[in-house]
Amino acid sequence: PQHLSTGQSGERAAFFWLRRRGYTIVARSWRSARAPGDLDLIAWHRTPKQDTLCFIEVKARTSRLVAPAHFAVDDRKRRVLRRLARHYLHQLPARPADAPPVATRFDILSIYFEKDLPADFEHFPNAFDWAEAQR
Repeated sequence: PQHLSTGQSGERAAFFWLRRRGYTIVARSWRSARAPGDLDLIAWHRTPKQDTLCFIEVKARTSRLVAPAHFAVDDRKRRVLRRLARHYLHQLPARPADAPPVATRFDILSIYFEKDLPADFEHFPNAFDWAEAQR
């Protein structure tokens, strides 16, 4: 189906776009045997101040007419991504007791493949956090 092809193209484009910006991709389409869903990309973002492990949700669209792509990451999807990220962190090797905790964040990367135009990327670093929104 077309939407699956667009999604795969988006994840591939996101991989290279992030690498060109200095991200180190450590996993693509990561899945847990204990929870449904997948983490599109997991990457280290290194800055002079700190290294951050980023869980990146990629949303690709062929048009902007209906709604911005990042709107598809609703509360339900955020809960799924948080659960998967916890599973990912638990499967990492144990850290020494005196080591600082791993800095993490959730990003959304929207990609638009509009006809006759180059792909357009909108990156939302730290788009949401570990806590559920209180209503």
